[in-house]
Amino acid sequence: MQKIGGDTRIAPTEPALRIIMRRLREIMAEPSDGQSRLDKIVRQIAGIMVAEVASIYLKRQDGSLELFATEGLNPGAVHNTLLKRGEGLVGRCAELAVPINEPDAQNHPAFSYRPETGEEIYHSFLAVPVLRGGEVLGVLTVQNKTQKEYSDEDVEVLQTTAMVLAEHLVSGAVAGANTGAEFSRAVGHVVRGHPLSEGIALGHAVVHEPRVVVTEIEAKDPEAETGRLEAAVDELKASIDEMLEQGELSATGEHREVLEAYRMFAHDRGWLRRMKEAIRRGMTAEAAVERVQNDTRARMLRQADAYWHERLKDLDALSDRLLRVLAGSPRAHGAIADLPHDTVLVARSMGPADLLDYDRSRLRGLVIEDSGGQSHVAIVAKALGIPAVGDARGVIERVDQGNPMIVDAESGEVHIRPSSGVIAAYGDKARFRARRQRKYRALRDKPAVTKDGRRIELHINAGLEMDVPHLAESGADGIGLFRTELQFMVSATLPRLERQTQMYRSIIEQAGGKPVVFRTLDVGGDKALPYLRQPEEENPALGWRAIRLALDRPGLLRTQIRALLRATAGQELRLLLPMVTTVGEVDMARAFVDRELKLMRRRGAADPIRVSLGAMIEVPSLLYELDALLPRVDFISVGSNDLLQYLFAADRNNARVAARYDALAAAPLRALAAVAEAARRHNRPLSLCGEMAGRPLEAMTLIGLGYRAISMAPASVGPVKSMILSLDAGALERWIAANILNGEGSLRARLKRFAEEQGVEI
Repeated sequence: MQKIGGDTRIAPTEPALRIIMRRLREIMAEPSDGQSRLDKIVRQIAGIMVAEVASIYLKRQDGSLELFATEGLNPGAVHNTLLKRGEGLVGRCAELAVPINEPDAQNHPAFSYRPETGEEIYHSFLAVPVLRGGEVLGVLTVQNKTQKEYSDEDVEVLQTTAMVLAEHLVSGAVAGANTGAEFSRAVGHVVRGHPLSEGIALGHAVVHEPRVVVTEIEAKDPEAETGRLEAAVDELKASIDEMLEQGELSATGEHREVLEAYRMFAHDRGWLRRMKEAIRRGMTAEAAVERVQNDTRARMLRQADAYWHERLKDLDALSDRLLRVLAGSPRAHGAIADLPHDTVLVARSMGPADLLDYDRSRLRGLVIEDSGGQSHVAIVAKALGIPAVGDARGVIERVDQGNPMIVDAESGEVHIRPSSGVIAAYGDKARFRARRQRKYRALRDKPAVTKDGRRIELHINAGLEMDVPHLAESGADGIGLFRTELQFMVSATLPRLERQTQMYRSIIEQAGGKPVVFRTLDVGGDKALPYLRQPEEENPALGWRAIRLALDRPGLLRTQIRALLRATAGQELRLLLPMVTTVGEVDMARAFVDRELKLMRRRGAADPIRVSLGAMIEVPSLLYELDALLPRVDFISVGSNDLLQYLFAADRNNARVAARYDALAAAPLRALAAVAEAARRHNRPLSLCGEMAGRPLEAMTLIGLGYRAISMAPASVGPVKSMILSLDAGALERWIAANILNGEGSLRARLKRFAEEQGVEI
């Protein structure tokens, strides 16, 4: 027994916890609206914890906190008391995602007095965050007049209550017209991300490796639950050990280090101890796993260090795997076998190989919580023509299997459980896009020639065999960039010489005589291969990648060159070197090519009729060596994505800065014009591949700068060709020379105005 003020009460140990769990279940089972349920919940909490005040604050979409229900404070304050982000002790609890336990709250420097609540007579204060998946949905508080610090048992009871409340919030059990809880799964939501692959998709959600939903919170037999947990953890450890002993994974390498770190996390005694403590306080094994995952996730999300964000992924993967072991299904393969015909795939994260496991004919859209526009899965989604949105924070916590969804991969918006009006509006938009695509298909066999007779070559970017049919479908002139690294990225082991040769030969054959430019391996940096050991780098975009890595690993480069020479026997091999920084790197690469050619001829093997060696202009230093570079190569290709990233010193995967700088600003346009002028001077073929080429306004500008070959995603060929057919290139060149190259800042508005005045379709 313990005294509070003059009251005698039972300490909130396991019996109190069970009582509150039972009462909450009873409240949720009653026929009632959301507000009434919240009101009953705070009354029960106040009664069981002998608190004079119990309150629930819920997070609004703008990040502020609204008082939704209270027992003890002024009832008129409900829905009228709003706390800004981080304001007061309640805001501090939400911001830090940790319990706040203050014996004399009013004298705390963070205390925010709100006269409408009438809380000035209360001193002791306990607040716990309402967490779901590490995200804060709200705050649960209790208060008393007496100055005292609440016990660990009090904190535990309130945290467990908050966990149950979170489940009911997202299930919609306490949502209603007056609550508007941000995470409720009973109402529609809009999640904003960034477009990965353009398009619009309407369909139903399929969650990739769906999270196990914990429904049983209260343990009937804590000893049995502890036994279940220990057995599941042993099985989890054994499965990881077995993974490490597999033949293809047993060798040393970066993949081995990743799995070893994964195993260390699984063997962490602190992790197991915290889960056992949660069970001793009355939780089931599943609830204990989720509770510890929630608390640890919230702490890790507050860390700025990228190391902790990587460890967070390990924690999520292990916790989800442990929940599946407890549920009797340790391996999750998503819903690959029985996909709906209108599947919108939703994932926390996903690799390119995972996406390729799904039936392409049933995929309408893709939404990923953790993925940038240049990620590997984004590249594959573009190749497949699947509308995709990445960096969609919180989508996993808001969506359930089978929910209707709309993916707007033009604006980056994802609509979950949209209203009938929203569905109708997007249905019209999708039909309009379909009509526009039919118009573009009608242009497929028409050459891309401007109104004044300038022929523009339109090529596609590709990286997998499944991309090659897009060549005929789009009516493109060839493959301007074949990313050979994608074959390596979707493979579990290093592709051997024979396998590489077979694939490159197949690409050439399927291209049907149209030119194919093969780029040598552009791996390293953010394109990590699980079987290739690479050092950890602070800034991988500026590190050991592409031609740098290839020249340091000559066996890797020579094998690829040998495979490409064999595959193109009797034809022309167009070979492109990525991320060239100095002309010396071109000389070294050419020496490798010459050596392999001599070996082939010495052995009497058939060789290509011609080898054309090209360099990518992606690194700004090369802009000042163009006159030395161009005599050494047979062609050049501008990689606009990386060139702009390095020109602006802005990470293209960082949403905060990537959208801040415009490709149609004066500085990059002058750089692109200088490259075009140098190519003319040295009579070398010039092309550009990258995001710029696939957008009509940007493509128009490139033509005005003198580019006559551009390479893009297959879906962009139609819109760009339509623009070209309506363009007078000579007029544009004269206008750019007079108006643009001496300008400053973004020139987008002026270019758009020119297009409108000239009737150019952009």
